[in-house]
Amino acid sequence: MAIPRQLPNAITIARIPLAVVFFVLLLLGGTDGTHDIVLRWVAAILFILAISTDWVDGYLARRHEIVSDFGKLWDPIADKLLTGAGFIGLAVLGELGGLGWWFVVIILIREWGITLHRLMVAREHIVAAAWMGKLKTATQAVALSWALLPLHVLIGMDAWTLVTLVLMIVVLVLTVASGIDYVVAQIRGGRQGRSAS
Repeated sequence: MAIPRQLPNAITIARIPLAVVFFVLLLLGGTDGTHDIVLRWVAAILFILAISTDWVDGYLARRHEIVSDFGKLWDPIADKLLTGAGFIGLAVLGELGGLGWWFVVIILIREWGITLHRLMVAREHIVAAAWMGKLKTATQAVALSWALLPLHVLIGMDAWTLVTLVLMIVVLVLTVASGIDYVVAQIRGGRQGRSAS
């Protein structure tokens, strides 16, 4: 069964307003030292649904052979808006497993530095996400989903904080490693291009 060619791209773009709504709900759910548990659940579920569309749009594009340069460029941007909103929101709430703003700054510098590079070279060629970048995004999705779900009411704050800390450290390692991998790949690609010409 054929699907509209623009459906994967529409799903990608839908993540952008969802990121804004999620961020507002997350902050409304607990910015004054108290937490509205209902809003927190809604924000967490919205994040999980939105980040899940990353798999859906990619699957549809590959399955129906309608992968586009637009999707290759905007899919990572939509992901970074959503995950960036999650990291910033959790930092505002002080819920990064004890990690501070330095953690968020490192994540955002890596994410948006590479995104800006992708936009700068977009006229020459589209840089699709590599396997390590995809693993990084999946790990960020898992870590953020865990941290956003108010599971501390079930397992206790100490256990929840410890798991959050471990997950965020894994995220940090993969985010930095995938950033280095991206830079190395671009340098190698540039050298090969100059050699060929």
